Amino acid sequence: MTQRLDGTVALVTGASSGIGEATALALAAEGATLALVARRRDRLDDLRTRIESAGGRAIAVEADVADQPRAAAAVDEVVTELGRLDVVVNNAGLMTIGPAAEADTADWDRMVSVNVQGLLYVTHASLPHLVAAAADSPRGVADVVNISSTAGRVARPGTAVYSLTKFGIGAFSEGLRQEVLGQRVRVGLVEPGTVQTEITHNLPAADREAIEARIPGMVKLQPEDIADAVTYMVTRDRRVAVNEMLVRSAEQTW
Repeated sequence: MTQRLDGTVALVTGASSGIGEATALALAAEGATLALVARRRDRLDDLRTRIESAGGRAIAVEADVADQPRAAAAVDEVVTELGRLDVVVNNAGLMTIGPAAEADTADWDRMVSVNVQGLLYVTHASLPHLVAAAADSPRGVADVVNISSTAGRVARPGTAVYSLTKFGIGAFSEGLRQEVLGQRVRVGLVEPGTVQTEITHNLPAADREAIEARIPGMVKLQPEDIADAVTYMVTRDRRVAVNEMLVRSAEQTW
């Protein structure tokens, strides 16, 4: 049995492109009001317009989730303007690759700050509102969905720190799941395989080429494939908790 999201508010981080954008569109199609959170305001405004043109409702909140005060303020802004918070999708993330011995540790710092700390800050600020929403919602439940990666299951050369962040998301998700299940807040983990997104666009050309060399001819997943997984999780009846979904390209071996 599925439940539409009419009357709910869903916050999606990293909503300006890729998986976040596709997820926002999918949740809006299910009736949710969307809070679109990312750093690129022009992209958020465009997405908000598209949602509203399709008959939905959305607000754009420009924020760097790795900045703890700004992350908390963004959640407060959403609840103040929209009145509640029922679903949080922690999607914001970035990736750098390369041998650890050759790394610029500033790249590590930024990756950990966005992939881990940003997720923690948004979740921490959101939890009281999710608990309150679960208590008074006709759905009788609220949801946190954390976007990880197959790199959170299998570490490969050149991705040691990226995998560290994604393994950490899995551990946090499981611990949090057990903490809040008695408050009718579900915690889900989605682990995408190789998806056609912008996550590699800021990498040096040599790193992009190295990634492509690992997947010659692979038909990559599309962001909408991961949005489908998120939507499936959050539209289940309250008695059902889909806590983990691994979504690989059909040709992916790891």
